[in-house]
Amino acid sequence: MAVAQLEIRFITKQQQYAVPDTPFSVAAHISCIELNSLLNELLKESRLDGKWQSVEFDFLVLNEFLRVPLLEHLEERSIPSEGTIDVEYVERHPAPEPQDCLLHDDWVSAVQVKDKWILTGCYDNTLHLWSTKGKHSLTIPGHSGPIKSVAWVASDGQVATFVSASHDQTAMLWEWNITSNAVECVHVCRGHERGLECVGVSPNGHLMATGSWDTLLKIWSAAIHESSSEEQDETSAKRIKMEHGKSQVRTPLLTVKGHKEAVSAAIWTDVNEICTASWDHTLRLWDAELGGLKHEIVGNKSFFDADWSPLNRTVVTASADRHVRLYDPRSREGSLVKSTFTSHTQWVQSVRWSTTEENLFISASYDQQVKLWDSRSPKAPLYDLSGHEDKVLCCDWSKPELMVSGGADNTLRIFKAKNSSNK
Repeated sequence: MAVAQLEIRFITKQQQYAVPDTPFSVAAHISCIELNSLLNELLKESRLDGKWQSVEFDFLVLNEFLRVPLLEHLEERSIPSEGTIDVEYVERHPAPEPQDCLLHDDWVSAVQVKDKWILTGCYDNTLHLWSTKGKHSLTIPGHSGPIKSVAWVASDGQVATFVSASHDQTAMLWEWNITSNAVECVHVCRGHERGLECVGVSPNGHLMATGSWDTLLKIWSAAIHESSSEEQDETSAKRIKMEHGKSQVRTPLLTVKGHKEAVSAAIWTDVNEICTASWDHTLRLWDAELGGLKHEIVGNKSFFDADWSPLNRTVVTASADRHVRLYDPRSREGSLVKSTFTSHTQWVQSVRWSTTEENLFISASYDQQVKLWDSRSPKAPLYDLSGHEDKVLCCDWSKPELMVSGGADNTLRIFKAKNSSNK
């Protein structure tokens, strides 16, 4: 039987927008637009001078954004419509603004931002350093295969170190003198037998992990200058000449076996723990000191990428079936998949959490779209960040104010992420 009216109560954690939490009746099929009008009217009334600048809000019922009429939202979740329904409201996240488009000579397949700098890797085997203002600083040759992943290790403003992982079966550790704009490959990490797919640096910057098509996870020292005289002795015999001077061959500290197909993501969840994603449909948590398997989650498709958030301690994944999924890697009960985000129309290639807002992440897909999501809105993204003219291969949100993405259109797109005024 149709319910004509529902009783609701507005609640919010944003005190500057608080209204009395007195319950009142609304039409059962009230929409977000109508709720917005109603709430803004209440806020206007609550101002003594009657002056009120209209604000756009999003509404949460049972911690999920309202994207359909209220009664439909309740029915989908089998929630009874009797009693008072708490409708939480938050200021709507502002739309990111397109900022820049950086042209490369080939596909942009890897990117990470740190401070004032953007590091990109391409399919023509080169690395590039850019300022966040869009100025090109350096083209760095050295690899003999496409770059699949890059990561900053450390920076003190004068000198920065970073690592690149390539299909040429190596990872390279680089030292960049920012002041003189000179870069040198200090270590070549050899040990994988097939192309590398990912690299991740530990939270303290001491170690790094690489994943490869050889199904192995390898852990390496990320230090540029080893204090150990033993390593100096061991590697001095293996010095190899490269375009950038003398580079030392570095061997792995630990090799971790277990995956059956390519390892597509290696993310440090702690200084002693790594989460990996693989084409073999599994996510695995590893002890980074001993190499032992701590936990495994079996998905239903190949994982192309994953990212872990220290803010909410969950993993978001990119898959071959167009969906983005949210997992709690430590969960031992209930559904393994906490949420499924559906909007992309082709393979999702890359995902990255916001580093400052626990509910927000971006995804990049072969459908030429980058999407900004709120984890409380699985049915629809907050915004589509359009602009790419070919498949999107990588994305990054390491710097809170910049969302960046690289693609097969040879461009790196930069969007300025704006914060709501309450942040």
